[in-house]
Amino acid sequence: MLDSTIAKAAPRTAATAASRHNPSRQSGSLAAGRVRRRYWIVLGILIVLALGFGIGLIVWDNPMPAGSKGFWLISKMRSTNILIMLLVAFCQAVATVSFQTATNNRIITPSIMGFESLYVAVQTSAVFILGVAGVTAIQGVTQFVLQLVLMVGLSMALYGWLLSGKNGNLQIMLLVGIVLGGGLGAVSTFMQRLLTPSEFDVLTARLFGSISNADTSYLPVAVPLALGAGVLLLLNAKRLNVIALGRDTSINLGLNHRFETMRVLFLVSILMAVSTALVGPMTFLGFLVATLAYQLADTHDHRYVFPVAVLTGFVVLSGAYFIMKNVFYAQGVVSIIIEAVGGTVFLIFILRKGRL
Repeated sequence: MLDSTIAKAAPRTAATAASRHNPSRQSGSLAAGRVRRRYWIVLGILIVLALGFGIGLIVWDNPMPAGSKGFWLISKMRSTNILIMLLVAFCQAVATVSFQTATNNRIITPSIMGFESLYVAVQTSAVFILGVAGVTAIQGVTQFVLQLVLMVGLSMALYGWLLSGKNGNLQIMLLVGIVLGGGLGAVSTFMQRLLTPSEFDVLTARLFGSISNADTSYLPVAVPLALGAGVLLLLNAKRLNVIALGRDTSINLGLNHRFETMRVLFLVSILMAVSTALVGPMTFLGFLVATLAYQLADTHDHRYVFPVAVLTGFVVLSGAYFIMKNVFYAQGVVSIIIEAVGGTVFLIFILRKGRL
């Protein structure tokens, strides 16, 4: 009896001695003092970079004299673009991190569910049926809301069909999403081959993700939807931490894994629908941001990963626009550069032999 009591007390005694020897170490997501300092330093640097690029995009190369009416008018117009960048970064970052957690896979993005393929199909169908006027016909708040409803409705129908019942399978859902996306992409490509050169040129400008695609009249709808879905995911960060442990572990801890997964996927579909319908496809932006966020935050706690991910997304997006606009004078290719860098990071991430 005495031996068993000593054996039980030994780990507690060792832990007490370790904590006295290293008082800066605690239990939690940021256990060591060095890790906590590093996290807050990284967060501070990201905030400074975000403010620097944001202010730079507003005031840099403003042709009007500083403080004049024209200067503030141009600054106000540029501020709208900053808001759109922040909204897209928020949607992509929160959606990708949450989607990877729900699927327990760090090498996929929500675009795998066919959001971008559906966007391309809608844009292509409009030009194919109505000609060049089709681009204008699908612009407007009503059309924007219809695209959101179509994207979210399709994704939830897919989730409800493949995740409901006792034989619900997340992997099959992902495979079906890939097949649907590929099918929509094939149909879009077929219609594009039948377009005239002038129609194809007009359509191509809409198929690249760009801040210039966004209409300010969409913001009263897009901002509340994105904030509502994003805040709900942020408030459920602790539940996401449990979901990340896996299905069996989360169920053993008393979590309704299927319900929580469905809720996360529903909120993710709203965020991705808003981002895609607002500016167009940004396939690898979310993956790039999520990968960098985990590396920079050095923790798996979503309460700490989400802020780093959002700031990283804004820094990447605004920094790319600032550099391409003011250094290379080619702001129209920003999405292409982001996709190229994101694709490269994806390949490196897949091929490397380090930890995820």
